[in-house]
Amino acid sequence: MSNSSSPIVVALDFEKKQEALRLIEQLDPKLCRLKIGKEMFTHFGPDFVRQLVSKDFDVFLDLKFHDIPNTVAKACKAAADLGVWMINVHASGGEKMMTYARDAMQDFGADAPLLIAVTVLTSMSQDELNQLGVSGRLDEQVKRLASLAQQAGLDGVVCSAHEAKTLKADLGQAFQLVTPGIRLANAQQDDQTRIMTPHQALSNGSDYLVIGRPITQSSQPLQTLYEITDSIAELLNH
Repeated sequence: MSNSSSPIVVALDFEKKQEALRLIEQLDPKLCRLKIGKEMFTHFGPDFVRQLVSKDFDVFLDLKFHDIPNTVAKACKAAADLGVWMINVHASGGEKMMTYARDAMQDFGADAPLLIAVTVLTSMSQDELNQLGVSGRLDEQVKRLASLAQQAGLDGVVCSAHEAKTLKADLGQAFQLVTPGIRLANAQQDDQTRIMTPHQALSNGSDYLVIGRPITQSSQPLQTLYEITDSIAELLNH
């Protein structure tokens, strides 16, 4: 189930719950979705997720499950029980693990969250990938893991916007691409090494844009959200 048609997913990264809620109260659930990662989930727990869902926000619970198949399946089911819009696993956990996760969503029917897989983290460089024993090119590894996720029946993958065009061409328009590393034209790169602007990412084939600091650290977050929405409006209307 979804309450928004926006491709914008605001990445929440707060150590204090009240700071997060202060920002959320300034946002519009029709104009964006929210992403909660490991830090905030560990701090505030499942009740905080339920609180955001109750405010009509689509929540992407970004916990990147990676474990034995049965454990991941149960974790995905527990996440879906929270009423979130999207959850994810690591594609490097293998096809069996992803298939178990997919099967765990069947009981939720039309209310099942989107289930996507992480390919290669956007913070990872070619050298770091090679250090892990992966000898091929980074883009080849992304494509390999994305194909595996599709074979396992998942709805899409997290990837860099730089890989989106190729993945759309190879895996089809229905396969959803969620892209972090999105920055505004005048923003700093921070800890992301493979970044794009919202307009560039959508043009490349991204379906959902994960945007954090440009919105969460803005003095006028709703205004920034409007500006981003305006910058991509022409692409959304096609």
